Amino acid sequence: MNIQLNQKSDKPIYEQLKSEIIRLIMSQQLREGEALLSMRALAKQLGISVITTKRAYKDLEQLGYIQSIAGKGTFVAQGNTTMIREQSLKQLEGKIKESIEMCKELNIERHEYEEIIEFLWEEL
Repeated sequence: MNIQLNQKSDKPIYEQLKSEIIRLIMSQQLREGEALLSMRALAKQLGISVITTKRAYKDLEQLGYIQSIAGKGTFVAQGNTTMIREQSLKQLEGKIKESIEMCKELNIERHEYEEIIEFLWEEL
């Protein structure tokens, strides 16, 4: 798995790990039914605590992205891609709504907002 964590980020490591796994699933770099590394193996590979990977995996399972099967391992959940995409779009809409509300509070014009988005889109 190509997971990038930033030790200097304000975002907790387990949240970064969770976001990275979601990114890999949504981009289909991790496919439905594919086995994930064990919590211990992933922690060792990334140089982080097993507790951190356990928390990320637990959250991902609760959100429906992965499923654990006793004695077999942890896998990307099957049949949920459309539902997960809809949930992700709903979260995105909420964040965009917050940013638009902030723009209105700061008297930032729509064209300025669009310029910011275009700049950031190209930068990332």
